[in-house]
Amino acid sequence: MKYMFASDVHGSAFYCRKMLEAYREEGAERLVLLGDLLYHGPRNDLPKEYAPKEVIAMLNEMKNEIYAVRGNCEAEVDQMVLNFPVMADYCILAIDGLTFYATHGHVYNENNLPPFREGDILIHGHTHVLKAEQREGYILLNPGSVSIPKEGNPPTYAVLEDKVFTIKDFDGNIIKEMRLA
Repeated sequence: MKYMFASDVHGSAFYCRKMLEAYREEGAERLVLLGDLLYHGPRNDLPKEYAPKEVIAMLNEMKNEIYAVRGNCEAEVDQMVLNFPVMADYCILAIDGLTFYATHGHVYNENNLPPFREGDILIHGHTHVLKAEQREGYILLNPGSVSIPKEGNPPTYAVLEDKVFTIKDFDGNIIKEMRLA
């Protein structure tokens, strides 16, 4: 099964369309959204084509294919307009014998690890900076930001297939790749 991971759409209809196009082109079966879907946040400039209502419509069409966690910009009102759960702080994914602790990153991150076992994988967004690193006792993954990347990175997403985590830009270029087992 192929999974796509994305984070920090921040209400950008432009980048939400790009993300969903990439999802279809990748042939992924699940889209894991790591928070900050609709609101741009007070520290960020408005992303390209800021249109949360359009993002709502696009994501609701995909409701049966999305797993999502709450970001620091999600609020209860967001759950009222989205037809899939978005208020959980984390989800645990068991994929190909690997255990992923998926969260946004504003609570649990490399500086505040969740309770997990050695060899588990922490995947989060929030920083808008892509990562795929082996750490002592765990793997740290971040697909970067779909709409407001930082530290000179392009807008990115990631796919997981056959235990290989690949971060790509929207032109299909591989930015970083890591075998997880």
